[in-house]
Amino acid sequence: MIWRKEQPPAQTDEGQRGFDDFELRLGDVLRGERATLGKSLLDVQRELHIRAAYIAAIENGDLDAFETPSFVAGFVRSYARYLGMDPEWVYERFCLEHDFQVAHGMSGSAATTRVAKPVAPHDPRGGALRGVGLLPDPEPFWHRIEPGALGSVTVLIALILGLGYAGYTVLKEVQRVQVAPADIVPNVVSDFNPLQPGTTGSLAAIDTDPLTSAPGTGAAIASGAQTGTSGGAEGIVRIARPQALDMPVLVPRDGPIAAIIPEAPEPSLSARISTDDAVAQALAGDEVAPQVLAQGPDTVELLAVRPSWLRVRAADGTVVFERILDAGERYTIPPTEEPPTLHAGNSSSVYFLINGQAYGPAAPTAAVVRNVALDVDALRSTYQVADLSRDQDLAVHVARLRDQ
Repeated sequence: MIWRKEQPPAQTDEGQRGFDDFELRLGDVLRGERATLGKSLLDVQRELHIRAAYIAAIENGDLDAFETPSFVAGFVRSYARYLGMDPEWVYERFCLEHDFQVAHGMSGSAATTRVAKPVAPHDPRGGALRGVGLLPDPEPFWHRIEPGALGSVTVLIALILGLGYAGYTVLKEVQRVQVAPADIVPNVVSDFNPLQPGTTGSLAAIDTDPLTSAPGTGAAIASGAQTGTSGGAEGIVRIARPQALDMPVLVPRDGPIAAIIPEAPEPSLSARISTDDAVAQALAGDEVAPQVLAQGPDTVELLAVRPSWLRVRAADGTVVFERILDAGERYTIPPTEEPPTLHAGNSSSVYFLINGQAYGPAAPTAAVVRNVALDVDALRSTYQVADLSRDQDLAVHVARLRDQ
């Protein structure tokens, strides 16, 4: 007989396994409770302030995900309390399943420094988070574009372009300059002097050819027309004037109306001409100058031979005039019932002109004078006639006034 070295394994017929045949671990219980509450890992992280990676490590029993083992107990109890489970039972079950124990501060394991093991880069969605989206994928920008919005934007752009083109067209139409030909008006030369006897008014127009710009012969309009000269060629225009209508000649007559004889003959033209001659001789005679019966009031003027500041106050205290007079400027005092007063600076350069005759100066030195009454009698009694030889500037300005 040939014996086999190894016996084939016994074939055991296993029936269908039920729910209780599977091992129920703590991670499955925690995930089920979290699913019952309808919370994701990000929701737990937001409410417990524990990173989602630590929550997933607690459910998967991955102790290497924690940097410090002392934090594991607090995280497990907080997570169990959040799910509504017994914190102590969950922590004991976690320690039994994953062989976890907290090292005390005096033990040797607590003093040892944990050497970081090189961890291969892993996908954050791998392991327990596989298939769970931490953040939704960003949608492309063309998914957010709506056809209705495109139509509205198109209509708005078309409206803006239409309004811009219409405004540009109106602006061009407003700024357009059209040159219209000027109206051609003939040069009219008139000669009418009613004072000269035997002369009648005459009116003539110069005809001008618009093509050749050559003056033609003006047509006489009235008897005794004279030919006028034109300043330029303005086209050919002929003025036609109808004959003057016969107007009745009205002759003034002194006397009662009953003495007027309707059948009396009208005066001849020679009589009217003689009357015109008399009027012309009267107008041509020398004009008689009007006779002046009385002279007006004396005029008082302030003359500054050098720049001086002046202020003139009325009798009621209001300021009538105030400014700096330059050399040669004058100010005429308005006639009033009460004489105004003068307040001046640099008074040695201020003189008073009474009917063109200079008096003064207001002060012998360049001082300030106040309350100087601008009355003719007061000025003549207070000041003497100015000596032109003592002030050369005064002599120059007085000479200019006399030349005027």
